[in-house]
Amino acid sequence: SDGGKLLVVPMGGSHWLSMQHVVEKLSERGHEVVVLMPEVSWQMQIPEAYTVKTYPVSQTLEELDNAF
Repeated sequence: SDGGKLLVVPMGGSHWLSMQHVVEKLSERGHEVVVLMPEVSWQMQIPEAYTVKTYPVSQTLEELDNAF
């Protein structure tokens, strides 16, 4: 089938680790994937398989670590 457009807004941590493989496969199969992620996050690398857009957040990575 023809690939469609997909917008992904991941949560940090294990939720994203589980979804990242699925998102990469969808991109490989022809879907146009845009991942919207915060500028500050854990374990969220930016691969070449899809487009990543970031948005500003008020906390630093250190504050995020301390909160959890």
